[in-house]
Amino acid sequence: MSVAIDGPAGAGKSTIAREVAKRLGYVYVDTGAMYRAIGLFVLENNIDINDSDVIVSRLDEVNVELGHVDGVQHIYLNGRDVSDDIRSTEVGMAASRVSAVPQVRTFLLDLQRNIAKTKDVVMDGRDIGTVILPDAKVKIFLTASAEERARRRYEEYMQKGDDISFEKVLATMKKRDYDDSTRAASPLKQADDAVLVDTTGKKLKDSINIIFDLIKELI
Repeated sequence: MSVAIDGPAGAGKSTIAREVAKRLGYVYVDTGAMYRAIGLFVLENNIDINDSDVIVSRLDEVNVELGHVDGVQHIYLNGRDVSDDIRSTEVGMAASRVSAVPQVRTFLLDLQRNIAKTKDVVMDGRDIGTVILPDAKVKIFLTASAEERARRRYEEYMQKGDDISFEKVLATMKKRDYDDSTRAASPLKQADDAVLVDTTGKKLKDSINIIFDLIKELI
């Protein structure tokens, strides 16, 4: 059984999908973390983020794996646990850029699909319902206003002690929305058969309950 949850950055996909998967007894797959891992590789190796040819030429040096520790998903880059390292604003923007490279998406496609072939999954990302798992039993497009999503992300940064303004977070959010929606390779968009859920103004626990109830109804 596959559940595909797509949507823009900061919509709460990862948090909601993780909790819903736990309730269902499914495996949670955060595809965005995979792109962040490649973005981190590019940054750490001082590769020009705008040079797709060089990025593609270095993919044979990259090994991305998903694992679970005490039920929590961890992401590994060349054997190193980078679950915390990939959550910065800089890595997020790098992930958006590398995810626009068709060869990078192809590089991760088999890994993502193979997980879904062998396990019941809740998978979230930008193109799960449109490209990765077009035959998913349940498809949800999760969104919220840019201001709401920026506020949530800003609060996360404040809790980690990051020095960044709300205006900067909002500007970054809007740019990422534009980049993700206009890229040529698998752009962010709602699948024709996906259910739209807008969480603007909703508490996290309420959003989780809405998505969980919707999935139970559709499966």
